[in-house]
Amino acid sequence: MSKPIVAIVGRPNVGKSTLFNALAGKNISIVKDTPGVTRDRIYADVTWLNGSFTLIDTGGIEPDTSDKMLSHMREQAEIAIATADVILFLVDVRQGLQDADNKVADMLRRSHKPVVLVVNKVDNFDKQMADVYEFYNLGLGDPIPISGTSRLGIGDMLEEVTRHFDPEEFVQEEDERPKIAIIGKPNVGKSSLINKMLGENRCIVSDIAGTTRDAIDTQVIYDGREYIFIDTAGLRRKNKIKEELERYSIIRTVSAVERADIVVLVIDAEEGVTEQDAKIAGIAHERGKGIIIAVNKWDLITKDDKTIYKFTDKVRQTLSFMNYAEIIFISAKTGQRLNKLFSMIDTVIENHALRVQTGVLNEILTEAMAMKQPPSDKGKRLRIYYMTQVAVKPPTFVMFINDKKLMHFSYTRYIENQIRDTFGFKGTPIHFIARERKEKEC
Repeated sequence: MSKPIVAIVGRPNVGKSTLFNALAGKNISIVKDTPGVTRDRIYADVTWLNGSFTLIDTGGIEPDTSDKMLSHMREQAEIAIATADVILFLVDVRQGLQDADNKVADMLRRSHKPVVLVVNKVDNFDKQMADVYEFYNLGLGDPIPISGTSRLGIGDMLEEVTRHFDPEEFVQEEDERPKIAIIGKPNVGKSSLINKMLGENRCIVSDIAGTTRDAIDTQVIYDGREYIFIDTAGLRRKNKIKEELERYSIIRTVSAVERADIVVLVIDAEEGVTEQDAKIAGIAHERGKGIIIAVNKWDLITKDDKTIYKFTDKVRQTLSFMNYAEIIFISAKTGQRLNKLFSMIDTVIENHALRVQTGVLNEILTEAMAMKQPPSDKGKRLRIYYMTQVAVKPPTFVMFINDKKLMHFSYTRYIENQIRDTFGFKGTPIHFIARERKEKEC
């Protein structure tokens, strides 16, 4: 299932960030802080009633401006509009209908996307409704009054937003072909990698038009097996994008990762692993995807017998939150190790969907607790009664324990390491859920 994407757009200072923060608040959904992603978070997962969607925050749109920063903000918003399934157009009741609002409305009409018109800063519905009606002149349907600060009218707004979600559009027929998203910064060789796969193996069947997310799905057959590669390359604007807009490639990455089973994070060997790589990797980690780190342009590196080990150590340090990820050194230009990459993809796909029997799990758990006693606090010791696997993609385990407060992160990591030592689970994260049970219930 692919999660719908909703973009908040509008002029500067109409309250977009306030509304974004209100929707991302824990009363509606819990937004996890993920290493490498939190500082530049411009999206959030929002749950409303029985549905959920990804919300995108944008810079304000000034349609006619020569200001460099505002021009970049407009470009950001245009990318968000192209990416979104539904657009939430925010206007300001206090400022009234502005000429710029009409120009933004024209831009949104050209997008042919569903638009929900929201009038913000309506703190008193009885007194301010006459001012709200002015926005009918935009020709975008009924304006919905809200107050992002006071959280008034949020429910009505979300009902209208989710009304535009077509379940059939997002619940696709079961497709057994593995989906691999190729992600990474611009110009690291993502397109070159896919083109090499196609050119070398002459196995292109068709270029499938991407979804509204603007990614291109390419079907590849290798060694008799079909794969769908989701290419996020080419998603950067053709003109050079300045540093302020660089982070906006994250939006495209989010939508590609959502649809994928596993991801291949491409890193430039000449540039080395960067903070931006960590941000992009964090998206896949947060969503529990299988991960392969492909260090591209390895043919251009001057090497000795320690080069590969030094580079691996640097990657592990920078991406320390996902030390389970597989690493491979490749060249999209020469085809170096592409055969091994396919083999690694198959392994990670298998591990991501691996299921372990409860009996075997509890044998490992018993041995682990015998080798290292569970922690205690003030005379009370952690007891783990049993463990069972409840999900795959990623593998998820529930441990039934006597007290959650005693379940230290370090001991969970110890149990995880014992499971990995036995079953591998290379390339896939493992999730653990602790549930309290009274001893007599177990």
